Amino acid sequence: MNPSVLSASHINKYFYQPERFQVLQEVNFDVKRGEFLSIVGKSGCGKSTLLYILSTMDTDYEGSLEVNGQRLTGLSQDRLAAFRNEHLGFVFQFHFLLPEFTVLQNVMLPAQKLGKYSNKDIEERAYEKLRLVNMAEHARKPSSKLSGGQQQRVAIARALINDPTIIMGDEPTGNLDKTNSQLVFDIFRKISQENHQTIITVTHDPDFARGGDRIIEMSDGRVVKS
Repeated sequence: MNPSVLSASHINKYFYQPERFQVLQEVNFDVKRGEFLSIVGKSGCGKSTLLYILSTMDTDYEGSLEVNGQRLTGLSQDRLAAFRNEHLGFVFQFHFLLPEFTVLQNVMLPAQKLGKYSNKDIEERAYEKLRLVNMAEHARKPSSKLSGGQQQRVAIARALINDPTIIMGDEPTGNLDKTNSQLVFDIFRKISQENHQTIITVTHDPDFARGGDRIIEMSDGRVVKS
């Protein structure tokens, strides 16, 4: 049995503008190491808000969050930023690559920020991740010269550079056609099965969600199926 790598306990979240409104209500679940999990639900049900809390970007909530055996609730912003850089990788609907940088430079950035490896090691690691997403031959191209699907694969390589415990995706196929969506799904599936890295994605794509290991369905701020 794989141990839990993330545990969310009694998560409650409120918005206060224009008036007090509860967005998340008593959210509880565990995620196992190597699990490929999708969070689904109608727009406005709270799934993206939940992902921001799980990713430690939003710290204004009630309840408790543990990742990789460490309680993150209540830690300072500096400690959370350091934890994120080492343990969490992010893939968004928009790739957020730096257009003036090459593919290789974009992928290397999080590892350079982490400061754990030499520049030579970082470059080798970046090529390894680019090979994983079939983008190594484009390493020296400016990222602005790539197609949308290629840019998203580079964004995945960038998310993987520090070998994070968990990769979190916010609509990672939301801007892609069916072919590129399938490519992204296949990469995530491979990472989960072969590297035993955990994938947590928010998605509106039912095929993407069904292909993973588990679906958490949300409605009106609550988990209604897990």
